[in-house]
This record gives sequence, C-alpha cells and structure tokens, in this order.
Amino acid sequence: MIALDAAAATAALRGVRGAEARAAEDAYARAVWSVLVEPGDGTAGAFVAELGAAEALRHIADSTDPGVQRARARWMPRLQPGAVEAALDAARRCGATLVVPGDAAWPSRLDDLGVHAPIALWRRGAGADAERPAVALVGARASTAYGEGVAADLAADLAGAGVTVVSGAAYGIDGACHRAALSTGGTTVAFLAGGVDRPYPRGHEGLLAQIAATGAVWSETPCGSAPTKWRFLARNRLIAAMADAVVIVEAGWRSGSLNTAAHAATLGRALGAVPGPVTSAASAGCHRILREFDGACVTSSADVLEMIGEQGAPPPAGEQARTDATTRLLDALSPRTGRTSDDVARRSGLAPEEAAVLLGFAELEGRVLRDDDGAWRTVHRDAAEARRTG
Repeated sequence: MIALDAAAATAALRGVRGAEARAAEDAYARAVWSVLVEPGDGTAGAFVAELGAAEALRHIADSTDPGVQRARARWMPRLQPGAVEAALDAARRCGATLVVPGDAAWPSRLDDLGVHAPIALWRRGAGADAERPAVALVGARASTAYGEGVAADLAADLAGAGVTVVSGAAYGIDGACHRAALSTGGTTVAFLAGGVDRPYPRGHEGLLAQIAATGAVWSETPCGSAPTKWRFLARNRLIAAMADAVVIVEAGWRSGSLNTAAHAATLGRALGAVPGPVTSAASAGCHRILREFDGACVTSSADVLEMIGEQGAPPPAGEQARTDATTRLLDALSPRTGRTSDDVARRSGLAPEEAAVLLGFAELEGRVLRDDDGAWRTVHRDAAEARRTG
C-alpha cells in the first residue's frame, strides 16, 4: 500500500517540491492520484473534492459511493508504489516540479473545470504570471503558409503586448505561435498530452526547451506517460481553461481544434476564429466556428485584445483621454464576455467595493450592462449612445 504519513511524503517529494503552502502529505497524495487516474476523471475529482486527496486515497477500498465503487476497477491496477516512485524519479531527472491547488504557481483559471479540473500538474520551467492576461492560439497541424503567417503575426503582437500565449506545441499552427511569441521576448506556455519529460512531437524538443526556459511546459499526466488520443482531447480542455480567450487560427472541418473551441464555449471563454479563403478546406473549421459557435471574427491582434478587454474604446471626439478609475473599470470589461464584479476589480486594480459602486454608475449611464447571472459587460458605443439619447 502507498505510505501517506508526512515524513514519508516529504522524503518522496524531495527534488520535485519547494517550500510550498500545501502539506507534503496532500501533495504526495495528489501525485499518486495523477498516476492513478486518466486526465479529467470526474469521479476522482469529486471524490478528492469531498474528502481531500489523502483521505480519498485512504478510502478507495471502503467507499460506499456507487461511482467510486465502479471506478475501482480502472484505478486499482495502477495503485502501485513502484509506479509512483518511477514518476517522481523521472520528474527529478528532467527538472520537473509538482504543482498542486493552493500553490502560488497553480493556474487558478483551471479551477473553472470543476470536478474535471486536474488534481495535480507537472511543470518544466518557472511558469508565467498567473495574473497576466492569456490567449490560446491553436490550429491545424497540416497548416498552410497563410495560416502559419497569421498565427505568427497574432502571437508576436500579443506577446509583445504582455499577453501570455497558450498552445499545445504541435506541428503547424501551435509551433508557429510558440516560436513567434519567443521571438519577441514574450511569454508562452505549452500543454502536453504526455509527461513533460517526453517532448512531443520529438521534432519540437528544442522548442519545448526554449518554452520551459522563459515560460512553462505543463502536463497533468505524470512523467513517463505517453501521449494518447484520449489524452490529447483531455489536454485541450486545459488549453481552453488556461486562457481568457481562445482563437482558432486555421482548422479543417473535423480538426481537433474544434474540440478546444467547444471547451472554450462551455467554459464561457471568449472564442474567435481567423477567416480564410472560402475555397480552402484548411479554414473550413474556422468558418464553422464563426457560423455555429458565434465566434468573433479575428483579423488582427487588436480584435483579440478587444475580446479580452485589454483595449479600451477611444474617447469621444473632443473629450480628452484620461486615466481615472472609470477608465480602468471599462478597460477591465469586454463587450462579449461577462465578468463578475470581483474579476473586474482584480483586472482593474480597484478595491471590490469601489468597483461595485463604479459599475452601478456606469450602468445608470448606459455604458455597461449586467447579465441575468450577474456578470458585467460593456455596451458598444453606438448602443450606449442610443440608450442615453433614446
């Protein structure tokens, strides 16, 4: 059986954990769970959320939960101390670290996945500022020169504007995005479907090393794990959740990028696509997103910055542009994506109470509106003008 006492956990995690806030016992239990389950296992996620990682591990055998009882058959064959030790040894050899919820480095956006959020993550690299805006740029492996050119322009401009570029390190569009972001000295992160010690594709081993040097390479599967078709699909939900907006640069009708787009739509992330020639099969998926997913049409980085609320509207003619609390508030909002008042406060740097008051005044002026679920968004200028004069 797996040892779960604090001393044994601390010893086992030596070299893969720093001075983190989480107790060693909990972190070690989460490492065990990452070996035990496939990515996105909702039964495991709910079980861990209910009892805590360590207690859930102790009670696998005697749980009366019907879901847990059914899941034992797929979990128990992997519950081997040797498998956990091998994953930790592989992590130490490649310089990977174990990151768990509660750590300063934990990407809190992933918590939006609920019970399907990763129980733990493995990381190569120092990571990126979790508070920095992030955009996922993804697309087909079998990309065209047009697609790669647009991808590089978007990634370079966004990275230069201080946005973290998120992608999956695949050939084609993903690789073009990572390389362009790096070329500007910006930050980019990659999510892999296998262990971070197994660069995939092999041809991107050097690229992944560059990403790790300035950003991060992440995976929820432990070191030593091979990428599989299911893990690629599960990985896509992390790419979508990690970003404030997801942009599909180039994709065929059945491209795997549409899976990422579907996750973005489910999570309420802003979603956009780059249009291509109507005769190009390589852009059929993008056109499908524009038509069926109500995606934003992306033609430049300015469109993407607008999607994530990083570009404020120009001041009315004759009005001097000024940086005050209301401007900061409006800059933190988006016309397409609703945001909670707490999220607006965080993005604008205002106190929650101040943000709430300013939102109320802005609503009276017709400059913002509140959705049925309480989320706030800006009103397009022409609509706001109509509200004021109508």
